[in-house]
Amino acid sequence: MLRIVFTVVWLLLSAWLLIWVGEGLFGVDQRESVLPFAGDDTLGAPILIGVAWGLLLTFGGMTTGLGRRKRVRGEAQIGVGTIVELSRTGLTVNDVPQYDLYIRVSPTGADEFIGQLRMLVDASDLASLQVGVPVPVRYSLSDRDTVELADLSDPSVREAMLQWRIDHGLIPPGQVRARTSGTQVPASVLEVRPTGRRREGQSELQLRVLMAPDGVPTWEAETTVFVYPQAVPHLQVGAPVWAFYRREDPQTVAVTIEKEDGR
Repeated sequence: MLRIVFTVVWLLLSAWLLIWVGEGLFGVDQRESVLPFAGDDTLGAPILIGVAWGLLLTFGGMTTGLGRRKRVRGEAQIGVGTIVELSRTGLTVNDVPQYDLYIRVSPTGADEFIGQLRMLVDASDLASLQVGVPVPVRYSLSDRDTVELADLSDPSVREAMLQWRIDHGLIPPGQVRARTSGTQVPASVLEVRPTGRRREGQSELQLRVLMAPDGVPTWEAETTVFVYPQAVPHLQVGAPVWAFYRREDPQTVAVTIEKEDGR
């Protein structure tokens, strides 16, 4: 019901503004406008209605879908999708442009499909939403037209992203146990060298890192990691990182940039 109310009000305000602009373009005396609330106040009403229109689009979009994504219908599944197309819709809200993202999802035991996600994307987030980039998604097998971005703070979503990296060879088999069941500790990069290998749009780096867990003497270890080009500056010599290892095998290390809660 709330969605219908928001949509009706937004459409009425849109029609009001469209007629008002049309009257201005065709030289109609707007003091004699057919619109309500116009009258002698030829600027105040349009300003107020324009502000209300923008607020509804910004804050009501989550409910109505006017400036935001549609909601997934049916029982939601969590998985990883790959962005195959990204295009601007032409709409901008508070200087934030709206984009259509088309995301390929490959459900386990079902045919892959491409769903659409329409959302406002700030310039600072655009680098992480490029073609070929994997993103955590929520989807429904009964509604293949729409997907949602999933929350990476959700442990089940992080597990899905980790499994995707393992399945696509972005975590070498020898590092899987350290990455999935090891202890996460702070480390720093001592040496970095590109190997020239690429996979899933990511470049492989060979690292030598200094492991520095609390209460334990430091040690050096060598490892490899696949990263996107925009993440390479975070893995330069001297950069702080996080590393996973198992106590019985301290030389097998898996590196990540972000700390994971619960480790």
